[in-house]
Amino acid sequence: MTVLTPTDHRRDVAGYTYVYPVVSRRAGGVSVGINLNPNNACNWACIYCQVPNLVRGAAPKIDIAQLEAELREFLGQVLHGDWLDRHVPGGMRQLQDIAFSGNGEPTSAEEFPAVIETVQRVLQDLGLLGKLKVRLITNGSLMHRESVLEAIGRLATMNGEVWFKVDRATATGMAEINQVEGNVEGAKRRLLACVAHCPTWLQTCWFAIDGLAPPETEVMAYLELIRSVALDIQGVHLYGIARQPMQPGAEHLSALSEDALLAYGERIRALGVTVNVSP
Repeated sequence: MTVLTPTDHRRDVAGYTYVYPVVSRRAGGVSVGINLNPNNACNWACIYCQVPNLVRGAAPKIDIAQLEAELREFLGQVLHGDWLDRHVPGGMRQLQDIAFSGNGEPTSAEEFPAVIETVQRVLQDLGLLGKLKVRLITNGSLMHRESVLEAIGRLATMNGEVWFKVDRATATGMAEINQVEGNVEGAKRRLLACVAHCPTWLQTCWFAIDGLAPPETEVMAYLELIRSVALDIQGVHLYGIARQPMQPGAEHLSALSEDALLAYGERIRALGVTVNVSP
């Protein structure tokens, strides 16, 4: 029998294509993940990513009917069976959220708006709509698309929120960490567009490279970005590396100490922003 832990986020534990459960340290319990990128494709290639065999690209065609069947079946096991008792450690046996995350950028799926509608219908049918958080975990790179913005507007009506990735706030830093052409102003525009449609948190991963913490120039640029959007966002999820990165060069990465992350959290909090720190 598999017992899930915060360091084990395998997508195949439940035996589904699109639906997978994880014990999430940031969510504080069981998160039901929806993986719209079973092809391991993403338009970014963050150096700390834990997806094995990651490739550049978009999500494949999504079988909406299969996704709906998987979600209904799994939630049924959680609500009416002993799945939590068998697979989740004590103290974490709470169903906390539905999370669009997985092995790539979920908004790259052409069917993303239809998937949002499908999840809304399933939650309504099971009496869970409004009782569970529905979270979109995204790099935010496609928030200029009207179809995506309309979909997250619907998400907002479902007790939903967006976790929008911002790891660095300089072009050089974004290129190094996320391996994309850095455009900080463009990222900020997309962030503000997202905020206008749905409550939005920033999610930031900080770690050491070759034993060195993020340079102070990067930290200051990041804090300045936070300052400029402090009144718009819900807060910041600051987290470190808890699982082994699976990208080339992973041997150069290591976790920062809990004290170091907490100290960064205090610098963000000093800007009047809510911060959750997950070492």
